[in-house]
Parts: sequence; structure tokens; C-alpha cells
Amino acid sequence: VLFVCLQIVAVSSCSDDDSNKAHLSVSLTDAPGNYDAVMVDVQSVEVVGSNGNTITLNTNNRIYNLLNLSNGVDTLLATGDLDPGTISQIRLVLGTNNSVTKDGVVYPLSTPSAMQSGLKLNVNKTFESGVKYAILLDFDANQSIVLTGNDTYQLKPVIRTIDTAISGSIKGSISVIGVIATVKATANGVTYTSVTNKNGQFLIAGLPVGTYDVTITPDLPLLPVTKTSVAVTVGVSTNLGVITL
Repeated sequence: VLFVCLQIVAVSSCSDDDSNKAHLSVSLTDAPGNYDAVMVDVQSVEVVGSNGNTITLNTNNRIYNLLNLSNGVDTLLATGDLDPGTISQIRLVLGTNNSVTKDGVVYPLSTPSAMQSGLKLNVNKTFESGVKYAILLDFDANQSIVLTGNDTYQLKPVIRTIDTAISGSIKGSISVIGVIATVKATANGVTYTSVTNKNGQFLIAGLPVGTYDVTITPDLPLLPVTKTSVAVTVGVSTNLGVITL
């Protein structure tokens, strides 16, 4: 099962040169994973119009290490100018050079054939001339990799939306470096999850405004720590500082 969501941000364009076109940029970011590296082979990014026509964007096609794109870091995947109108899908086309490194050992990361023909991201968005649009794809590397057998891994992307216009985030770090900890932020019965990176830092983005209980659960024998009544406001990254374990 593939879980895919999108953030779409629109801003007015001031350039006369693109006044008859809609400009689209697609970027990639990641939630940290408990691996040394997660390499994803991006071949192209395509846009499918409501009429079925497909346009290939100017894509920075290369192999990306998702773990270099965590804690608020993103990278530009593709750009292009489009005729005004409605697009139904964006397709992320992956190659076969995908891998995961764990404990210093590199394993091939098998990819379903449907992914290689294009991971279909439903958009159904009307683009207007003279407007710049940005789409952010937020991979969750930790949940996107599935161990299917003895040292056999498969890529099943888990991607969620981050709407920065109506959301905030929570960040911080733990006092013990080199320990992996799960971080959960819960409000009104809904939980958002991330993990610390190799430097002990964490960031949970795309959080609706509200008050959260944040629980940091490290590997044993260290014990969980909970911070209550953590406020999240629009456009602000609430910093919990260093959490002592």
C-alpha cells in the first residue's frame, strides 16, 4: 500500500516572461530513518493533465540519499512551465539503483514495477497563468523500507503532506548521542511520529495548531521522557531544547 499526500503552495509571479504560464517546482524532504543511508534513484518527474497529456518536467535526475534531507532540509527535484489548466497527477519515476545501508552493509532496495513506471500522486489542481506553485514530497524513510526476508528490503514509499500555511513544528534533541529514539507528538487522539538522527536531533513538521504531549522513547535501558502541554502555532518551530535521558 502506498500512502501519498502533497503540499501545494501558490504565490503570485511578478515576471512578464511567464505571465501566460503557470510555473511548478517539486521538492523532496524526508523524515529520518534508522539506517546509515537510503538511496533513491529519481529518473524523472511528470505532470499528467486532465486531458491525459503528459509533460516531463526539467528533472534533477540522480540518486538522492534521503537521510541527508531530514530536519527541515529539502532539495529541488524538478521545475517546469505549464499551460493553465487542471492537472490530475504527478508521477515520480524511479530507476533500479535504489539501496539501503544498515550497519555499514549496503543492500539492494527492490522497487515494485509500478514504481518504475511512475508513482502516481493524485493532485486534481487547477493551475492559473502567472502563478508559481510548489509541491513538497515528504518521504518517511523509516516507514518506507520493509524487510521482506533474510536481508531483503523493499521500497514502499510512505509520503505525507506538510501544509506550512496552516501548521507548525516541534524540534529538539536528546542528550545521548548515538542512541536512536522514537519521538511521538499527540493531540486530540492523533499521533505524529519521527525518530532522532545520528546527531540526536529531531523535527516533526506539518503539525496542526494545538497543544501536544511529546514522548521521546530511546532504546533500552534508557527510559522514555514525556513533555506535556507543548504549544504549536502557525509558522513556528517550537524548540524543546535538549531532552535529558
